[in-house]
Amino acid sequence: MCGRYASATSDKDIAAAFGVGEIDGDDLPPSWNVAPTQQARVVLEGTPRGEPDAEPVRHLRTLTWGLVPSWAKEVKLSRLINARSETITEKPAFKAAALRRRCLVPADGYYEWALRDGKKIPYFLHQDDDLLAFAGLYELRPDRYLPDDHPDKWLWTYTILTTTAHDAAGHVHDRSPVLIPPKLRDRRRDPRLDDADDVRDLLDHIPEPRLQPYEVSTAVNNPRHNSPELLDPV
Repeated sequence: MCGRYASATSDKDIAAAFGVGEIDGDDLPPSWNVAPTQQARVVLEGTPRGEPDAEPVRHLRTLTWGLVPSWAKEVKLSRLINARSETITEKPAFKAAALRRRCLVPADGYYEWALRDGKKIPYFLHQDDDLLAFAGLYELRPDRYLPDDHPDKWLWTYTILTTTAHDAAGHVHDRSPVLIPPKLRDRRRDPRLDDADDVRDLLDHIPEPRLQPYEVSTAVNNPRHNSPELLDPV
């Protein structure tokens, strides 16, 4: 699974790494401990409203972690922070987004906890100095009590896809985020990829990542702790 991650890279560097065309909103402060229900920067694509034949535009914008389906009667942000990649085209909460609202979540690395001597020990998993791209889904839920032109009319939320962990990640936890390598990122985000079989085929052919884990301080267990020192090896 993925329950915490680090996102301390600037908008400028994310835009360069992901080929972003438009940066929406202001920069967020760097975070070394992004937790569920918090906001983070996400890369997504879409055609301009009213122009279905136009080329998709790649955006970097702020979303809230914890997917809320558009049809949800209540907003419960912390429940759907992860989605099992094996079933996203089948589960009601995810299947619409799997076909039409895919995104990439930039991260410097993520935290996972391993059980050792009856205690949960946190590890930080990363890939050299490369920026990771978690596969994600996003949703827009309208607030029916607000007028259409209200700035808070739409709640933008996201979830991170997970899969069976391999390589070093598998020694820490049996599930890990789905990581999209640079050569597959354009196809992953393409909104014109809207067939369930094609989405499934793309996920099935993602190569296994090669991650480097190391133990970190239990200070990361508290989401109020947020500083570069969280990444220091123990």
